[in-house]
Amino acid sequence: MFLPDKSFFPLYLAPMAGVTDPIFRTLCKECGADVMVTEFVSSEGVLQAWERNRRYVEFEGAHRPLGVQIFGAVPAHMAAAARIIVDAMRPDFLDINAGCPVPKVVGRNGGSSLLKDLPLLQQIAAAVVAELGADCPVTAKIRIGWDANHIVAEEACLRLQDAGVKAIAVHGRTRSQQYGGVADWGIIDACACAVQIPVIGNGDITSPADVKRAREETAVSGVMIGRAAMNAPWIFRQARHYLNTGELLPPPSAAERIEFMLRHTRLALDSQHYGGELTTMRAMRARLLAYAKGIPGTKPLRPQLSRVESYAALEDMLRPLR
Repeated sequence: MFLPDKSFFPLYLAPMAGVTDPIFRTLCKECGADVMVTEFVSSEGVLQAWERNRRYVEFEGAHRPLGVQIFGAVPAHMAAAARIIVDAMRPDFLDINAGCPVPKVVGRNGGSSLLKDLPLLQQIAAAVVAELGADCPVTAKIRIGWDANHIVAEEACLRLQDAGVKAIAVHGRTRSQQYGGVADWGIIDACACAVQIPVIGNGDITSPADVKRAREETAVSGVMIGRAAMNAPWIFRQARHYLNTGELLPPPSAAERIEFMLRHTRLALDSQHYGGELTTMRAMRARLLAYAKGIPGTKPLRPQLSRVESYAALEDMLRPLR
């Protein structure tokens, strides 16, 4: 169900640590996201403390089709962790993280560090595929390379295909670029042309026009949206409408965006995903700042939003703008 075909061009919500929690996924699903991927979880964390780490991969039935993403550098450990997750959670697919650029992941030889050792990446993928068999499809997410001198995306895709991976998301930046510079869609397109399995393009998808361009000008089977969805989850609805009709939907009004901020906060508090009110409000601060960007009158409030400690305080803060 999660695998794209020629009759449908799916819009994926990218996995983002600290962002794509169950509450945010619920909101993105309402806004039109077709496929979700959880925040990543460490294979070593799953093996050593599953009950403590399972909250990163919890999801609701309404979030399907959904994949759980794991990272690690030991094939046997990745396979064992994948089995625990699939038996406990029954996701629609299991995604291998070979793209995360952050030091705490790369420092453990996971994420995009695997792009420096493609035989190991292939061994990991093959071990996970062999362990899961027909129980759960395996996918992967990569970057185009470690740095500009080591662009390895096409070879990585071919190796992953040979290992039995069913789809690959390719972020058009190198690890050294982090989130700067420009995503190279020429390389993403070359990857999609090089393999027989679906390739999902990721990077610099910030508007419905970007989605349409990717569909019409490259061989990708879908797109994955990350940072643009952090600020504006309604991009999924706008993009789908634009693909279907060629018409651009107007953005939500300032009042609608403020209500979205409040609703997200209420859902987070009600879920107790992060704990009590203070802990939840601290977790929400970055989200609120992202949503507030561009809303008239919120710029002077940014210091207060970055320190807000209760829902009542947030409501008082935003009331004059509603």
